[in-house]
Amino acid sequence: MRIGGFDWDKGNRAKCEKHGVYRDEVEEVFLLDRVVVKDAGRQAPETRFIGVGQTGEGKFIFVVFTLRSLDGRLLIRPISARYMHRKEIESYEEAISGLPE
Repeated sequence: MRIGGFDWDKGNRAKCEKHGVYRDEVEEVFLLDRVVVKDAGRQAPETRFIGVGQTGEGKFIFVVFTLRSLDGRLLIRPISARYMHRKEIESYEEAISGLPE
């Protein structure tokens, strides 16, 4: 699946910034090592995903997002983002340690 960018607006930017996470950090998570799973725990009109990853500065970030199609491009639309808790970081590090390089 080829992603054509991100879908940002004032609303989703504010939800991420409320937790101290900024646009550049969220986008960076998707460029580096990350783990993405379908969010099976929530009923919503559109499929939601959870992405976890680390920025180049070493910050561990948890992102809830959906995929949107706009003008023939598939975009990542962040819904919310926050820094991961210690146990989440441990799970993430365990998950990526088993991935081939």
